[in-house]
Amino acid sequence: MSSWFGQQSSGPDPLFLAKTEIEMYNDLFVKMSSTCFLKCRSNFKEPDLNIGEQSCIDRCSSKYMEAQEKVGEVMKRVNEQAEAQQKAMQDMQR
Repeated sequence: MSSWFGQQSSGPDPLFLAKTEIEMYNDLFVKMSSTCFLKCRSNFKEPDLNIGEQSCIDRCSSKYMEAQEKVGEVMKRVNEQAEAQQKAMQDMQR
């Protein structure tokens, strides 16, 4: 990406990062919604959710988000360790 003075910026495109983040959150929401709906919805004759279905969806979505958060934390640690190993290898080669 070019700046006003023709210099190249070193980081990734912020618009690309924002679009990617929106797509990831959209995908997370779609997967969570379909998973919890299939698990919790039992009566298709009623137009609204009953109390049991509402509490099931609440618990399901909460657990889904907790699991995603834990996976994200593990992935972050793995990426940090990989970056540290890569830097150590580069330093050894110098």
